[in-house]
Amino acid sequence: MGSHVSKQVEKRKAISTERKVLVDLEGSSGETYPGSDYRLSDRKNWMAGLNPEKLHINQVVWPGTHDSATNKIGIPMITRPFAQCQSLSIYRQLCVGTRVLDVRVQEDRRICHGILTTYSVDVVIQDLKKFLSETQSEIVILEIRTEFGHDDPPEFDKYLEEQLGEYLIHQDDNVFGKTIAELLPKRVICVWKPRKSPAPKHGSPLWSAGYLKDNWIDTDLPSTKFENNMKHLSEQPPVSSRKFFYRVENTVTPQADNPIVCVKPVTNRIHGYARLFITQCFSKGCADKLQIFSTDFIDEDFVEACVGLTQARVEGKA
Repeated sequence: MGSHVSKQVEKRKAISTERKVLVDLEGSSGETYPGSDYRLSDRKNWMAGLNPEKLHINQVVWPGTHDSATNKIGIPMITRPFAQCQSLSIYRQLCVGTRVLDVRVQEDRRICHGILTTYSVDVVIQDLKKFLSETQSEIVILEIRTEFGHDDPPEFDKYLEEQLGEYLIHQDDNVFGKTIAELLPKRVICVWKPRKSPAPKHGSPLWSAGYLKDNWIDTDLPSTKFENNMKHLSEQPPVSSRKFFYRVENTVTPQADNPIVCVKPVTNRIHGYARLFITQCFSKGCADKLQIFSTDFIDEDFVEACVGLTQARVEGKA
């Protein structure tokens, strides 16, 4: 018992120390970078506002959500706090400005996060199609994977093609150098990551797992995650020469050995430092490598932080 208490005391000290590291870094470096003062007038149509004929796919800093379809997961007030990573529906996330969705499914096509489940993936597709029908120039990256420990939904690739066929941008390395206008009227890059089923092939309406990469760091320590995110990002090729999407997740994850295991209070340890991360990307010389930037509980400021840098790239200022 005594050793357990001592371990928890040390854990809390570590968390406090790491929070102070980010606070001090923010105080010394600020949060100013090219485009940081940009404010959106129309979040729902922000890509259209940056001129689709000039905006290239590899210039976009894509605002993304982590575990996107968990707004209604589990039982409210009982199991939901342990798995909920977003409070908004998929449709509302897209309207706020999210352009990368991270969706986990199990064999019966229900959304899941670990052992907890929620609505069918049909809800995600319906929300996405509603958004697409209300906009004209917004491109969305939809990543769907079979959750760890679960089996692939049968014939899921056919389901996705049937549901989204008219919108799907086919797997093609040339897409990265194209403008949004050159891809229209196609609107969705759908990355399907099965566990055992065959991966999508080149030229397929769906994209294979290798086209969306990240380095997941499983920690609840904010400075550790921040620094590891920077390290892994710095090791990537610049977006101008990369033929895959690379994601950085501005999140931390509850750990079983900590008394606080609800998502929101844990992820809030890093949530407010998205702009600091972008600022540090410039300081460390890797701002030209930042591409997909994802978060829990996405908000308007996070979207504007990403879109501001995107605008600066279009204008040749970053």
